Amino acid sequence: MKYLPIDSQLFIENRERYKAQMKPGSIAFFNANDEMPRSADQNFVFHQHPDLFYLSGIDQEQTMLVLFPDAPLPKYKEILFVRKTNEHIAIWEGHKYTKEEARAASGIQSIFWTEDIGSIIPMLMNHCKSVYVNLNENDRFSSEVPYKELRFSNEMKNRYPGHEFLRSGPIMADLRAVKSDFEIKLMQRAIDITEKAFRRVLRFVKPGVMEYEIEAEITHEFIRKRATGHAYTPIIASGKNANVLHYIDNNNECKDGDVILLDFGAEYANYAADLSRSIPVNGLYTERQRDVYNACLRVMKQAKAMLVPGNTIESYHFEVGKIMEGELIGLGLLNKDEVKKQNPDMPLYKKYFMHGTSHFLGLDVHDIGNRYQPMKAGMVFTCEPGIYIPEEGLGIRIENDILITSKEPVDLMAAIPVEVEDIEEAMREAAEMRMAHHH
Repeated sequence: MKYLPIDSQLFIENRERYKAQMKPGSIAFFNANDEMPRSADQNFVFHQHPDLFYLSGIDQEQTMLVLFPDAPLPKYKEILFVRKTNEHIAIWEGHKYTKEEARAASGIQSIFWTEDIGSIIPMLMNHCKSVYVNLNENDRFSSEVPYKELRFSNEMKNRYPGHEFLRSGPIMADLRAVKSDFEIKLMQRAIDITEKAFRRVLRFVKPGVMEYEIEAEITHEFIRKRATGHAYTPIIASGKNANVLHYIDNNNECKDGDVILLDFGAEYANYAADLSRSIPVNGLYTERQRDVYNACLRVMKQAKAMLVPGNTIESYHFEVGKIMEGELIGLGLLNKDEVKKQNPDMPLYKKYFMHGTSHFLGLDVHDIGNRYQPMKAGMVFTCEPGIYIPEEGLGIRIENDILITSKEPVDLMAAIPVEVEDIEEAMREAAEMRMAHHH
């Protein structure tokens, strides 16, 4: 791990919150993610299962967490199984957790090697009534690949058909949606690294640079500041590419007079940041670009103010749509009379703004949470309206990460330049520095 050690108190508290939701006489299992085969003898880079990380802080493959509050012996109430290392593993793969290190990272006292799973679990299963299994319940998830938790769950059901099986998914969605102060600090760290990368981009961009060169600048800054890397594949979309919502080719030249839509975020200690900015290649917005940008920014500021406890994502998105409608009429993109006659289920603004404004953010960039539940203090949402005009070769998206509190919403990205003047000024200073350098 490149990130600094995390106070195990976070994971101790997270486990207490989870156990408080368990039925009497039940046991819960959490498995590390698979090591995913890439090709030949290669795996994809390992990424820990966010639920296991959330409850244990253990960032290593082949790990299993067991929670059994009503266990017959105190030492079985919380168990962590970690991979046993040996000389060969140490030489070829490097360091793995010792039992002492796993204890320090997680705050769990009972640490066993994974080779003991076969003898301990059957004994525990004799003393519990129900079993929590942890399936992927993100409503956007669809995959052909039978992942670790799914295989584990099927195996347990086969082996223990007499037990009642329960879902961890709804519990985890509830817990993970509301962030503790520890988590906000880690997310702020990811955001601060993202800010440094954006400021570096403002200094770097000029006509003729390639989109992938900008991506390289971002990646360089992320790794230099202890990020694990990108929280998601970065979007560096200049000119008309900005109208492709998930444009990740990043292989075109940035041309004088175009705007670049940037959407990137650092991952720090498994927590994601998610930023979007739209900046002029030559350092100055044209009048039209500025008008569209400021329209989008006004929508963002008004949307941000609505991220308060008690609001629901559905009614929030409806309200944001109405604000966007007014701005698009103002930009001459929609006709007022046609808007009056529109089918309410197919609002016309969706031609230019076709995605939602906000999603949960946390250990995943599209974090889990119940989108039909009212918003609560401690939730973190993105706020990211966009205006996409293919016929003008222009796409604008502005996105900050917002913490809901019992008072005003807190913009965790308030320090990152977003006003037209601030972006132009930063780019002008950089251009002057380059000129001075040449002389």
